[in-house]
Amino acid sequence: MTIPFVAAALRRRRMSGLLFGFATITMALLGTISVAWFGGYRINFTPSEPLGLWRIIELNRPAAAGDLVFTCPPQNSAMREAKMRGYLRAGLCPGGIAPLIKTIIAVAGQRVDIGIGVSIDGHPVRFSALQHRDGEGRPLTPSRGGIVPAGYVFLHSPFVGSYDSRYFGPIPAAGILGLAQEVLTYAP
Repeated sequence: MTIPFVAAALRRRRMSGLLFGFATITMALLGTISVAWFGGYRINFTPSEPLGLWRIIELNRPAAAGDLVFTCPPQNSAMREAKMRGYLRAGLCPGGIAPLIKTIIAVAGQRVDIGIGVSIDGHPVRFSALQHRDGEGRPLTPSRGGIVPAGYVFLHSPFVGSYDSRYFGPIPAAGILGLAQEVLTYAP
């Protein structure tokens, strides 16, 4: 009768070893994710910028044209519709949206004209042609353009399917989390 007792004890020991291993791996994974999150690291899954690991770098000056930034989009009707259509991923910004990675192409006081593409103060922006329909054939409405108001920025991505200020207009600079720095990325 000692054989079944020994077998049961071995099974319990094996099970407790598996549970300990699982708990150790889970804690290590959660620790790594926490360090990465609080260290400003983010993973980009969208084609607007190269895919992979990015870092948010503190911006200790006013945002300027040419800055590649992480920004939380405002909670407005355009962003709610974009989220509903699947243009924006879920994340920890207000409204449950992930931060956007975009380049600032105009700041307060600059004139944005939108036609077949975008011009800033009369200078055409490369790779800024507007799309009239999204990937599912739904109509896209371009922004009206005009002078970028104080405290706002106009964002752009050269990716043809990017959802950026061409469609939602300027957004508050207060939503900028910091500069976007590539760490380990891949541009398909």
